Amino acid sequence: MSDRQRRANALPGWRDMFVLVAVLSLAVGCGQVTPTATPPAPTIPLTETAPEPPPGTQESDARLEERMKMVDTQIRRRGVTDEDVLAALETVPRHEFVPDHLQGQAYADHPLPIGYGQTISQPYIVALMTELLQLSNTDRVLEVGTGSGYQAAILAQIVDEVYTIEIIEPLAIEARERLERLGYTNVHVRHADGYYGWEEHAPYDAIIVTAAPDHIPPPLVQQLKDGGRLVIPVGPPGGYQTLWQVTKEGDKIEKRNVTGVLFVPLTGKH
Repeated sequence: MSDRQRRANALPGWRDMFVLVAVLSLAVGCGQVTPTATPPAPTIPLTETAPEPPPGTQESDARLEERMKMVDTQIRRRGVTDEDVLAALETVPRHEFVPDHLQGQAYADHPLPIGYGQTISQPYIVALMTELLQLSNTDRVLEVGTGSGYQAAILAQIVDEVYTIEIIEPLAIEARERLERLGYTNVHVRHADGYYGWEEHAPYDAIIVTAAPDHIPPPLVQQLKDGGRLVIPVGPPGGYQTLWQVTKEGDKIEKRNVTGVLFVPLTGKH
């Protein structure tokens, strides 16, 4: 056999090998070979972010069961039905608004002292007064008597803006710092005599007073919107006081006697 014939007979073998390599390469490139590595996790679009938790809930999980029980046994069973009010009471960490040594009693069915002769109201009274305001989420509300800031936090869960006044300066400072720490950016705290309201931001859809004067302050009625609601305890210090729901209709004031209560007196130069 000549050299030319031997080379001719050898060429088909090389061609077959070249074709085999090409076919294998094509198979791998088309994904026909099962991969052994774990596939990558789905990509989350950059525009999607986790929702922010409601204000006040960051440190509240440890007492969540106590809050839910409080709302069920002390508030819902006594006839408060406004779902926004109930949700606010379930969300706001009441234990953050009482002195450290009283946190174990934060969800009990009674008021607690917060210093300077002032108290944080009984949970049921907070819920009842809030419900009587008949709030909507676009409302602007004035609170007279900030105290520890608890009532303001409840309001802030429901409405657009809360303006709250405290006559005792250390309490006003502490409440402002506490509310800021817990994320209530829609609450504005002022150290002043609440009898005269906060005219700069009037008129208000609703006003709540958490201390008892011996009469309804005229400046507060004047700062109500037409159709606005005022909820206020009225009566002598340490004596029988009446919780009133006041509605302003033009020049006419309608008053409804709700129940008997006991609040610390509204102080000031008035």
